[in-house]
Amino acid sequence: MRARYLLYICLVLAAAVSPESASGETEYFAVFVEGKKVGHAIRSRVVTDGKVTSAERVSIQLSRANVPVSISTTETCIETTDGNPLGFEVVQDLGIATMKVVGTVSEEGIVGVTTTTMGVERKGEFEWPSGAVMAEGLRLLQLKQGLKEGTSYTAKIFSPAILQALETEIHIGPKQNIDLLGRVVALTEVTTTYSMPGAGEIVSTSYVDEDLRVQKDITPIAGMQMEIIACAKEFALGENDVFEVIDKLFLSSPRLLDDIGSAKSIVYHLSPTKETNLLIPSMDNQSVRPGKDGGVIVTVEPIVAPRGARFPYVGRDKTILEAMKPNRFLQSDSKEIIDLARRAVGDTKDAAEAIRMIESFVAEYIENRGLSVGYASAVEVAVSRVGDCSEYAVLTAAMCRAVGIPAQMVVGVAYVKDFGGLQDSFGGHAWVQTYVGGKWVGLDSAFKSVGLDGYGPGHIALAVGNGEPADFFNLVTTLGQFKIDRVIVNKGR
Repeated sequence: MRARYLLYICLVLAAAVSPESASGETEYFAVFVEGKKVGHAIRSRVVTDGKVTSAERVSIQLSRANVPVSISTTETCIETTDGNPLGFEVVQDLGIATMKVVGTVSEEGIVGVTTTTMGVERKGEFEWPSGAVMAEGLRLLQLKQGLKEGTSYTAKIFSPAILQALETEIHIGPKQNIDLLGRVVALTEVTTTYSMPGAGEIVSTSYVDEDLRVQKDITPIAGMQMEIIACAKEFALGENDVFEVIDKLFLSSPRLLDDIGSAKSIVYHLSPTKETNLLIPSMDNQSVRPGKDGGVIVTVEPIVAPRGARFPYVGRDKTILEAMKPNRFLQSDSKEIIDLARRAVGDTKDAAEAIRMIESFVAEYIENRGLSVGYASAVEVAVSRVGDCSEYAVLTAAMCRAVGIPAQMVVGVAYVKDFGGLQDSFGGHAWVQTYVGGKWVGLDSAFKSVGLDGYGPGHIALAVGNGEPADFFNLVTTLGQFKIDRVIVNKGR
């Protein structure tokens, strides 16, 4: 059970609204979650030789079931003094190893990206999103628009951490007296709405000074409130509070579910806890229909993989073909992953048998269910053999892709009778779905590793993707925004 995707995107969004220092100046901020200090941010802006280098480091420490978790990201944007993108660098330390991403933007608008994990480089390229800006480009746009109350405008902000641009709407509010850790300052309110098509919105409220430097930012993430507040260096880098995140990522079940193993399907009645549209995806294993008062009714009925389907996949469906490609988190073309996949499937030619072999293999292969891991890639898991649900999932998905079986990462909530003292709850979870015989079939090697049945009707999917953090934007906008009012178990297995 984990919050890594949420916290990772938390850092991304915090960086997107980062204040801009004067050239050569370093600014320090304290990071709070639910009122507890959990880390710090350090930001700088340097102008040399016609280039602007904006850098930010965010470091967060949390506790998961009394196990410390440290997450840090350093993001550097390089632009011209006119705000045109030249390149970027992101260094992410999310657990087992460090991932470094370096990007260069050509005059033709082609972004060349090199990702390095555990000494292995992976290169790729994509087109720069038309009209997108990074830190300096955003600063210049904000200066142009000014701070007149009622002003509204849009911006497309490129985040190097997720290698994707976020659509934003920015609205200038009134000037207010804001408490900055005991220091009251008159600041202007700026509301920024981040969105991805079909994935919901996140609304961040910032308070800026006359130079448009953010002094305080408040962002609700997965039902929690994250704050970044300007402060003295000594306080920013000082001691953090202990913030236990586990109970923030669990939903109470309205009833004990001791019969999941014999269920054919389970129907869930979900209702929003705030004024929001619940964007729960429909897929082969779950259907979604409108409920009462803005709620939804989700029916989870797992697909059984048909026997006789062969692999590798040879169709032309673009989504399915995308689910076979290697990427920086699912390195299905690496020797480590290919070797493990071959060991797992042996000589079988049946896709249904192969995915079960991979699921069981991963369940046994990971030796240490470590809660201290941030978010490891498949190669890191293959080498370390450490992790929890998302590490099980990335390794399972990468191994399936390595033998030509399309696989996607799925995140959502799953039912557990007891986890860290929490009883009869649905907790944040990650698993896999694979494409076999014309249908997406669920796998859960993490559940399998602790003697459970693996994927089943106790899983509610909130987002699907290829392992990249941007794929799970919907998880951030949905988790913590609903409750489960009613559960109906249908027998029949």
